[in-house]
Amino acid sequence: MTTIKGPGIFLAQFLGDQAPFNSLDSICKWAASLGYTGVQIPSWDSRCIDLQRAAESKTYADEIKGIVKAAGLEITELSTHLQGQLVAVHPAYNELFDSFAPEAVRNNARARTEWAVQQLKYAAKASQNLGLNAHATFSGALLWHTVYPWPQRPAGLVETGFTELAKRWLPILQVFDEHGVDLCYEIHPGEDLHDGVSYEMFLEKVNEHSRVCLLYDPSHLALQCIDYLGYIDHYHERIKMFHVKDAEFNPTAKQGVYGGYQGWVNRAGRFRSLGDGQVDFKSIFSKLAAYDYKGWAVMEWECALKHPEAGAAEGAPFIKQNIIRVTDKAFDDFAGRGADENFNRRILGIDQ
Repeated sequence: MTTIKGPGIFLAQFLGDQAPFNSLDSICKWAASLGYTGVQIPSWDSRCIDLQRAAESKTYADEIKGIVKAAGLEITELSTHLQGQLVAVHPAYNELFDSFAPEAVRNNARARTEWAVQQLKYAAKASQNLGLNAHATFSGALLWHTVYPWPQRPAGLVETGFTELAKRWLPILQVFDEHGVDLCYEIHPGEDLHDGVSYEMFLEKVNEHSRVCLLYDPSHLALQCIDYLGYIDHYHERIKMFHVKDAEFNPTAKQGVYGGYQGWVNRAGRFRSLGDGQVDFKSIFSKLAAYDYKGWAVMEWECALKHPEAGAAEGAPFIKQNIIRVTDKAFDDFAGRGADENFNRRILGIDQ
């Protein structure tokens, strides 16, 4: 077994225009002062990294590593959540998602998709240059508008949607494979890969590609009423990343999973700071340790109520308390005794 690495922190929700959140150097020093040992870097934010440059220049990648290391931290992974979303966008969402892309490709769905695909390919090489072996992203979605089908879905619609999704991702997956990096999809509402069944449909379409891995975030499973502990039993071999994020689901007589179009404060299901929600992290960390998860525990902070800096300050000790230092011996070794095959056969009554 392996002791999980951490605590790490995903920087996306904390970056801003004011110090210490406005540069990689200063935000890393801030994270280290709170007790974090790793940072997950959003690759779309130029305050942290120039993704193309990190892919094309090992010297630049080493400079980024040096900035992080100087603060006493490691880079856990890079993230292309926003770019991955743009690999597959249904036209109904074009205007909403255009803001994720540079102005040059907005209002041009084909050019935007090509840009997103290239960004993922840069991410594979940049990850290799940074010495990373896992990468976080979203799958995008062509079918999400039909998730609760009315009118009913036409026969073959889901098949066609996943065939197209796989067609778009397979060339990207090949690049990640060439660079020795696992591509970890965050299973998330709004994505075509939003639960175990949809993940398996995609996996089948990409011929069980070895790089199609998972970012495990129990909050998104809990808010769908999915058994997030059993999920680890099913998919532990594919789980290569872990977002430590809390949530609570409190359905009422008036609303449930869909939330009644309410803002986050008034939704039945909402994200919470670590320890303030309902997720059973003790059991999660135990299962991951038992299955020899070798990656990082990275806090992704989202909360409708608490200030982000308060959540960040509480997150590092919370993760530290839950990481299990795994044992290298059995607790009952003191009562053991040496044995050999003849002794074992006598215990079993064989050959007597």
